[in-house]
Amino acid sequence: MKNTSPLAPRRKSRTALTVFLVLAAALVIISILAPFIAPNDPNATSAANINAAPDGDYPLGTDRYGRCVFSRVLMGAQTSIFSAVILVAATFVVGTALGMIAGWYGGRIDSIIMRLADIMLAFPQMVLAIAVAGILGGGMVNAMLSMGISGWTLYARLARAQVISLKKEAFISAARLSGCSGPKIMLKYLLPCMLGALIVNAATRLGTMMIGIAGLSFLGIGVTEPHAEWGSMINQSRAYMQLAPWATLAPAGATVLTVMIFNCLGDALRDYLDVEAVK
Repeated sequence: MKNTSPLAPRRKSRTALTVFLVLAAALVIISILAPFIAPNDPNATSAANINAAPDGDYPLGTDRYGRCVFSRVLMGAQTSIFSAVILVAATFVVGTALGMIAGWYGGRIDSIIMRLADIMLAFPQMVLAIAVAGILGGGMVNAMLSMGISGWTLYARLARAQVISLKKEAFISAARLSGCSGPKIMLKYLLPCMLGALIVNAATRLGTMMIGIAGLSFLGIGVTEPHAEWGSMINQSRAYMQLAPWATLAPAGATVLTVMIFNCLGDALRDYLDVEAVK
């Protein structure tokens, strides 16, 4: 019978986490350096190179305006990744704060916050985002607001459940007896205990938010021209799919690859924290 070391799951989860952390960090670094490594001006048009095939000057060809697809994919990485990270960070902070307040104080405050969350969850996030973005108009800021208007609810519900399960523990009672205020207990004692689960949730939401922003841009209510964004690039080039497939496949492939890496990072982080908790 084969003996399996008890350290094997821990090593495996750590290896997977390290790999996807490196890949995610590489994507972030590429997006930061995009203006410096882009071979061409991403917004420069060229009537002589409309829908040109990939070559030495244009590694991924050009689009219908003669713009370098490779340069626009690089700049689109900056737009897509940073907007998703900022959006997830904002919804993380707002949702966690509201959930902790609801779970700690309970009563009418809990009812108001949770009923608001239930109202947001009653509508599919993308449908609600399209409606809000349509009212607010185009632009990255409005697209992020429309996606974030219901994105906080997942963190709020998770934080509330964690607070309710922890606030009757002995160490919380000891903190109360020592004279600690409610906000201090939440920040110093409760938040560190639930941070792991919240971070895993945030990591898995990065890909979802990225797809949502790309979807809004694809529909024409996200990023506006001439700014490069993967969803907008797909929308602009899909009519020329047979003539210049590279203009569509490049941003689509970048979106799929990036979302897969962030989703796998979230899964690896969850597995690693589960192994650490069992250890």
